Amino acid sequence: MLVLGVSGCIFLPVVKLFSNKRIIVNLDGLEWRRAKWSGWIKKFLIFSERMAVRYADETITDNAALQTYVLEHYGTESTLIEYGADHVSPVSLSLPAVEQYSFLKNTYAFKVCRIEPENNIHIVLDAFKKLNRLPLVIVGNWSHSTYGRELRAEYEHIPNIYLLDPIYEPSKLNLLRSNCGVYIHGHSAGGTNPSLVEAMYLGLPILAYDAIYNKVTTEYKGAYFHTAEDLHISLLTYTDQQLHQLGKTMKTIADRRYTWSTIADKYVATFLEETLQETPTIYAETSSIVA
Repeated sequence: MLVLGVSGCIFLPVVKLFSNKRIIVNLDGLEWRRAKWSGWIKKFLIFSERMAVRYADETITDNAALQTYVLEHYGTESTLIEYGADHVSPVSLSLPAVEQYSFLKNTYAFKVCRIEPENNIHIVLDAFKKLNRLPLVIVGNWSHSTYGRELRAEYEHIPNIYLLDPIYEPSKLNLLRSNCGVYIHGHSAGGTNPSLVEAMYLGLPILAYDAIYNKVTTEYKGAYFHTAEDLHISLLTYTDQQLHQLGKTMKTIADRRYTWSTIADKYVATFLEETLQETPTIYAETSSIVA
């Protein structure tokens, strides 16, 4: 049985009482660290995380830094399985697209994310407020929280900042991000972020928040910022050639690590290993069929 996320894992002890199935849990980041949760919810999520690691037969982590956290906090080895990104593809500019989005005519920075404090939207906006020569486009759920609504009210009137509502159509989202001059990644919580590996697979030069998860994902070969001033300076000093090389480096890493065939193979290997633990005879027969 595969469980994605820890919020329901308080029930795993009960499941263990009534089933002999092998349980695999993908922790899906450290949800309790998100700033949006109250103290009681954080305690609940920490407890659920503890139950997940304790009662799972196999724990999956999506980032090597998260893998280290599980080992240090719970003394448990986990299997590292990240995310694929080769479902995204670049989309060429068209006249209707340029007419709809005027910023496509020139170089611009881009970011897509949930509008939450741990994604450091306020830092990114503050940096671009001081950099009126480069447009910034952010796609996100601005109306979902007080944090988002306040940021929109403060920054939406700045000429070089475009705050767009959520875009769920993949081709339109890929149009906007695949044609940007630089991708800004502000996430600081969780593990490996899908939006980051997608940007890497598109070969985008990435300026990422200085968090261990982002550094591990980009193999410490990216460009990082911690404050608005850091980001502002990077945007002023990085040359077009440096950004182009950064994009090539990100693409090389993504091609090697973040494809769905690679991820699927790791899940298959994990399932077969757990099947061996449960029923060796069935595993042997399955292995013969696969071979």
